[in-house]
Amino acid sequence: MNKSQQRGRAASRGAHGTDRYQARRAELIATGRKLFADTSYDALSMDDIARQAGVAKGLIYYYFTNKRGYYLAIIEDAVAELVERAGSTHDLPPVERVRRTVDGYLRYAQHHQAAYRTIVTGGVGFDAEVLAIRARVRARLLGTIARGAWGREEIPALARTALTGWLSSVEGVTLDWIEEQELPRETVASLLVRGLGDTLRLIEEFEPGCPAPPRPLV
Repeated sequence: MNKSQQRGRAASRGAHGTDRYQARRAELIATGRKLFADTSYDALSMDDIARQAGVAKGLIYYYFTNKRGYYLAIIEDAVAELVERAGSTHDLPPVERVRRTVDGYLRYAQHHQAAYRTIVTGGVGFDAEVLAIRARVRARLLGTIARGAWGREEIPALARTALTGWLSSVEGVTLDWIEEQELPRETVASLLVRGLGDTLRLIEEFEPGCPAPPRPLV
C-alpha cells in the first residue's frame, strides 16, 4: 500500500458516518457505474478514473483504498438496487409479487447491462468476491420467491435446489435477451414466470409441504 492509500484509509475512519462523506461516496460510485459500463476493468487505470470523474486520484484512495475497492463498491451498489427491486413487492398478492419481481429483474438488466453481466458472470476473471456478491443476490431472490410461493423463506433442500436451477435459467435467458434484443420484455417475463410455475409444480411432486399455486395463476 502506498502513502496515498495509507493516508486515505487513516483519514476516512472517522468520517464514514457523516452525510457529506456518504453523499460524496455515492457520487463517485454513480460515476464509476457509468465508466465501467463502457470500459473494461483492466482498461481503466486510476488516473483514467480520476480524470473522467473530475477529481484528484487521492480522493478515490480516500473513499475506496484502491481500484479494486472502488470496483467492488460499484458492484455492491448495483446489487443493492437489484435486490431492492426484487424486495419491493412484499405488499402484493403472491402471484402478482412473482410477476413484478421478474419484471423488475428484467428492467434492471435492460437498463444496467454492464453491471448485470458483471454480477452474474463473476466480474474480472474468476473473482471470488464478486461471486460471493452474486451468491448473496441469489439468496435474496430465492427468499423473495419462496415467500411469495409458500409464505416462508426456510424451505427444504430439494425446493432450494430446484429454485436455484430456475434462477440459473433466468440468468442465462436474461443474458441472451440483453445481448440479442429480439424479444419484448413482457414476452421474456411471461416465459420466465411460466417456467417458475412449472418448477413449483415439480417441487410439489417431491415435497407436498410446498404446494404450487393453482395452474391458471402462474
